[in-house]
Amino acid sequence: MNAVGQEFDRFVASASPGLLHAAYLLTGNRSDAEDLLQNALLRVFRRWETISGPPAGYAFRVLVNLSRDRWRGLRRRPTTVATDTADAQTTADPVGRLLDRAEVVQAARRLPRSQQAVIACRFLLDLSVGETAAALDLPEGTVKSYTARALTKMRGLLTDGAPGALEVGNVQ
Repeated sequence: MNAVGQEFDRFVASASPGLLHAAYLLTGNRSDAEDLLQNALLRVFRRWETISGPPAGYAFRVLVNLSRDRWRGLRRRPTTVATDTADAQTTADPVGRLLDRAEVVQAARRLPRSQQAVIACRFLLDLSVGETAAALDLPEGTVKSYTARALTKMRGLLTDGAPGALEVGNVQ
């Protein structure tokens, strides 16, 4: 395997868990998230040598674009109802357990898509404000305000629920 392939393999190994969480946030379904991630990684590989900036940010932008294409296609099809019990799996990673919780995912999915994208970049991919701005082609101030608004709304959604509902806390 050449150096480019090894570099890409290291990227996939390190970035895939965060990208999968982001894809799940964008799709709401584990199998669709896995498909979305595979398609995104294929596109990232095709452009690997031309990517400027953080590859995780580029990969996230590809995820968002593919997700938008998917949602456009789904709007043209009849709606079906499916249950996804596989998404309830637990992980040893405390952050992963928090992100897999249905309440948090449901609260995040109630955010506007632009805020979902910012939250995914900042907290699932652990990108800085500047990297998130570059990945989403937004000004840094917009990233900061979207982050603050999204966290405020999620706190409200999570604490307005049943007693003992999950609270996001001071994530900033």
